[in-house]
Amino acid sequence: MSNGSLYTHIQNKIATIEFSHPASNSFPSELLSRLTASLNELSCNNDVHVIILKSEGEKTFCAGASLNELVAISNIKEGKQFFLGFANVINAMRNCSKLIIGRIQGKAIGGGIGLAAACDYCFATEQASIKLSELTIGIGPFVIEPVVTRKIGLAALSELTLDATSWQNAYWAKGKGLYAKVFETIKELDLEVDILANKLSRYNIEALKEMKIILWEGTQNWDILLDERAEISGRLVLSEFTKKALQKFKK
Repeated sequence: MSNGSLYTHIQNKIATIEFSHPASNSFPSELLSRLTASLNELSCNNDVHVIILKSEGEKTFCAGASLNELVAISNIKEGKQFFLGFANVINAMRNCSKLIIGRIQGKAIGGGIGLAAACDYCFATEQASIKLSELTIGIGPFVIEPVVTRKIGLAALSELTLDATSWQNAYWAKGKGLYAKVFETIKELDLEVDILANKLSRYNIEALKEMKIILWEGTQNWDILLDERAEISGRLVLSEFTKKALQKFKK
């Protein structure tokens, strides 16, 4: 369980990917690699028409990068490789031929916001507040910035990034376009996720694929762009500021 878990279930043309990690559903490198591989496999599976992305538990959807791995990074190569984990997931979601529904049942922090933004449609609960806290530890949301800006716009991205200690609630996120709908309870959330997934599963799979391509127009350079952003983060995570901040945060 130190690396977390990830399960994929397919039923009635709907694939559900569920991930978990004891540290608030954060992502170590191995779990990021498994998520990338699952997305790539489902993209080629003709028995799947739509994907649901979810996490276990109720309080936190995803807390972003693994703190323990961030602390352990000792050189630029290791740093870039770690941040490429999130880059690879985002590109896998972008290139996936299937539409992805995000089920955001709790808080999303850092990379967790990137995952939500990379979904094609997101439902959330009132507990799904968001925060980009990267500047507080001496780095920035460089890898996830393109996908977050694409979804909520540069002004909202700036507000989240620069006010790095503040949470924005789920209704703020909905107003900016990150979430399509917000519900009071997880029960209501799951009902609406299932309704939409079942609708999409009955549509023409070729039409769904073409719609996916259109939704992601203009992102063809992201393989190169996110690689460059991972290098920036990999360099900054080695700074004295970041090393001290991570140790303090870990304590």
